[in-house]
Amino acid sequence: MGAVIAKQAQVRSSTAVVAADLKEVVRGDELDIMDSVTVPDTGERWLHVRTRDAEPVEGWIEARNVISHEMIERSRRLAREDGDIPPQASGQLRASTNIRFSPDRNGNDNILMKLETGSRFDIVGWKRVPRPKSLETTESDDVPKAGAAPQGNSARRREKGEQKEPEEVDELWYKVGLPASISPAPAGWVFGKQVELTVPSDIIFYRTGREFVAWQRLDADESGGQQTAAKDKDAAKETRPGSWVILEKSSTRDASGPDSPDFDRIYVLGYDKDRQEHYTAYRSPDVNGYLPLRVEGKSDTKTFTIRAQAEGQLKDVKFKAYTNERGLLKIEALSELPKINKPK
Repeated sequence: MGAVIAKQAQVRSSTAVVAADLKEVVRGDELDIMDSVTVPDTGERWLHVRTRDAEPVEGWIEARNVISHEMIERSRRLAREDGDIPPQASGQLRASTNIRFSPDRNGNDNILMKLETGSRFDIVGWKRVPRPKSLETTESDDVPKAGAAPQGNSARRREKGEQKEPEEVDELWYKVGLPASISPAPAGWVFGKQVELTVPSDIIFYRTGREFVAWQRLDADESGGQQTAAKDKDAAKETRPGSWVILEKSSTRDASGPDSPDFDRIYVLGYDKDRQEHYTAYRSPDVNGYLPLRVEGKSDTKTFTIRAQAEGQLKDVKFKAYTNERGLLKIEALSELPKINKPK
């Protein structure tokens, strides 16, 4: 058995170019897979399938439009690993990109499927891994289209014969949750350079020298303030401004190694409904912080929890977020936040 991953595809009478369209199938439709062939002239792989309708239709469909149930189950196992972790951020694809079973682009064996440009998803975690040593055997996931000219600064450097910037020795990967609207497989890994974080529009202008890596609302309903992939055209659009807990990270090269923390500062933005403006409710000292971020509670009093490194060990640090008598958001640490001892 398999499921359709293309938004729309045709089951055809044969693999020939002139074959008749027998039935249109859409993303999520299940099919029985009975056989497969590779067309000699084109090298394309086709599947002989039967639809699972009241009146089944047999025919042929391009293999790239279908994913097997075995692969879907592998994706479900990935999703279950983080079943209790709320979305930490959201993002969308800069270009058509492979979704993989593991953060590794050495070859094609771990490719789950390919998603089109602009696909949106929740981010549940991320990982830095060593950059592949041999690009000759690497499926890069970010290869430009054939004939594309080098753009921007890299092109100008080549024209002038200047030496390009040293390449990073590590690369960032995101573990993502995929909504059913774009994939019957619920989870996978995406090469970080192909992802644009969709920071909510009411807080994106408060970035000051550090990147936002995770965020959750503090004034949401019983859902716990979880950020989910936007369903409208603007992936970062929010229906209303509000209060947020944000995890920030320095953008220096030293902060990008495989052993670097997930974030190094906690930033909480309150929202004054009367003045219709945000204000800084809390900004932590530098910290070696790690995901996940969890927001719990209801109404005007909530708690949020992060993990921080203290003397080589990780400890949970919980904060209380409440509204005082003046209607302002206040943050109280319920346990000590380990600080980084910087050299003098």
